[in-house]
Amino acid sequence: MGLLSAAFFSATFVVNRAISLDGGHWYWTASLRFFFTVLFLSLGFIFFRGFDYFKDILKEYFQNFKFWTIAGTIGFGFFYSFLCYAADFSPGWVVATTWQMTILASLFVLAMFGKKLAKKVWFFTFIIFLGVSLVNFSHIDTNNLEALFLGFFPVLVAAFSYPIGNQMVWEQKKKREEKNQDTKIFKNAFIKVYLLTLGSFPLWIILFFITNPGMPSSGQYINVAFVSLLSGVIATSIFLYARSHANSTSKIILVDAAQAGEVFFALFAEVLFLGAVFPNTTGWIGLFLTLGGLYFLTKSK
Repeated sequence: MGLLSAAFFSATFVVNRAISLDGGHWYWTASLRFFFTVLFLSLGFIFFRGFDYFKDILKEYFQNFKFWTIAGTIGFGFFYSFLCYAADFSPGWVVATTWQMTILASLFVLAMFGKKLAKKVWFFTFIIFLGVSLVNFSHIDTNNLEALFLGFFPVLVAAFSYPIGNQMVWEQKKKREEKNQDTKIFKNAFIKVYLLTLGSFPLWIILFFITNPGMPSSGQYINVAFVSLLSGVIATSIFLYARSHANSTSKIILVDAAQAGEVFFALFAEVLFLGAVFPNTTGWIGLFLTLGGLYFLTKSK
């Protein structure tokens, strides 16, 4: 399930890069995805489950407004705004590879929430970090170090934001179970995506006035709607579904690590559709170190 979600997630990196090359502003690439996600899911809830079911979801959001706003701002807002910003400075496959830093970030986040991790898990994660570093080194332009900085560090922030938001939801589910409260909301991946998306909206309003992005083109509307359906609805729901069925720390790591498939999906799609060139020798070494580290990480218990 994790690999399947990675295939759909890879559309994000390729289409976002295409939008950037066409001059589309990163703010609209980020915010419109969540607008379309809310639209698609709202229609889906009403059409398939009825309006009363939809009202129950909204009731959960407003009753726990603070939690969903904080988790949504961090897990969806910070995550995707920084990812779209980085697309202005790096090819999609580089962003996708750097995004694998989320595996390392997940370990720190799990440790922060009190989870214990084996030493070999940290070792394989260091191999992933080394691979990601080599990929970015292969893409380095000594005449434009600012672009390297702006293409790497925003993705690093996004890599930490996403697991923090997801783990907050996981911990909230455990807390309600311990209090014998109703947790059916947390058993539906589409509802979790919807609530986190709603929670990110205050951030998009603030960023609109900060960035003053102008108006998006008609092509950007279409491209973002496409990404929203494939990545925002399908990929994220599959990912959260898989993560919700992880009943141990090692299984959570396994689901997170499966996102490595995004690297190759994004690379070959970008070469095929955007005319990107394949990575050089250093880039290939970094790619295989990243994927090798992820493979052995999934074998760790």
